[in-house]
Amino acid sequence: MNEPVHSRRQGVRARPLAVKEPTRTNDPERTMANIMEVAMAEFAEKGLAGARIDEIAAATHTSKRMIYYYFGSKEGLYLAVLEESYRRMREIEGQLKLDDLEPEAALRRLVEFTFDHHAGNETYIRLVVSENMNRGQFLAQSKSIQQLNVPAISSIHKLYERGVASGAFRPGLDPIDIHASISALTFFNVSNRHTFGLIFKRDFATQAVATHRRAAVVDMVVRFVRK
Repeated sequence: MNEPVHSRRQGVRARPLAVKEPTRTNDPERTMANIMEVAMAEFAEKGLAGARIDEIAAATHTSKRMIYYYFGSKEGLYLAVLEESYRRMREIEGQLKLDDLEPEAALRRLVEFTFDHHAGNETYIRLVVSENMNRGQFLAQSKSIQQLNVPAISSIHKLYERGVASGAFRPGLDPIDIHASISALTFFNVSNRHTFGLIFKRDFATQAVATHRRAAVVDMVVRFVRK
């Protein structure tokens, strides 16, 4: 794609629209970040199939050509959005300083964080649901997704082992299974809030319901791990 960009710059006089496009590359990081933000909302709302690069380009005042220049394709942008969504969560998760807390307090903090993150980031939940509908075929192409999620399991493994050593947690549990249980209990409240809420007349978005549900989820995980 470098060759077309070069030729377009040479043809500035013949094609005036090309003048605007290269000027945005003076700050490529900000341009890419802007594209990613808009694309996250677009893919979360419409999925990969329904999202339109034209709309992302219009909202970011760029062009399809520039988006393809940075991300290669619509699928490349979608994958970049997925990776960035996971990266953001793991980055914040890494700031919890769980090693500074007693094992049970650390576990409670981790579950509370996960619950709050999911509750406040429906875009992330919708992206994950969308990729599961794609059977994970695009995330499977990621060269970084495995490494991005290593810290999550490592943190649980460390706090769990500390808990076992102190006698607070029962032995024989799998850190990945603990992670899966936390994810399942916190993810459902957002992914199924509309259908579950409609059927059972309970709004997970209200403060009272969310507070009660948060406490219940934390208690369930702690009881599962506690000796």
